[in-house]
Amino acid sequence: MKQLMPFIIIIVFFILIAIFILALYNYRLKKRIISSGPLDENSVKFLAQLGSGNEALKWGLILLCAGIGFIVMEFIPYSAEDSPVPYGVEMIFISAGFLLYYLLLRRRKD
Repeated sequence: MKQLMPFIIIIVFFILIAIFILALYNYRLKKRIISSGPLDENSVKFLAQLGSGNEALKWGLILLCAGIGFIVMEFIPYSAEDSPVPYGVEMIFISAGFLLYYLLLRRRKD
C-alpha cells in the first residue's frame, strides 16, 4: 500500500489540475460568447450545455467512492507484495462511483 500511495497522489493531483483548467476555459468561453453581442437560440443552448455543473458531482462521487474503497481495504487481510486484491477492491469502488453518477444523471433527466 505504501508503494501505491505516491502513484495515487500524483494521479489525483493531475486530475485536479485538469478540472481547474477546464473550468477556467469554460468560463472564458462563456464570457467571450456573452460579450460578442446578442445571443441567438444556438448560443443559448451551447451556454446551457457548458454550465451543466455535473463535473463537480461526477468527480465528487468518484473520489468519495475511491476513499471508501481505501477505507475498506484497511479491513481486508492481504499480502501487500503479492496480492492483486487492493487493485480489484479499489477498481470496484471507483466503478461504483461512475455507476452512481450515471444513475443520478438519468434520474435528473427524467
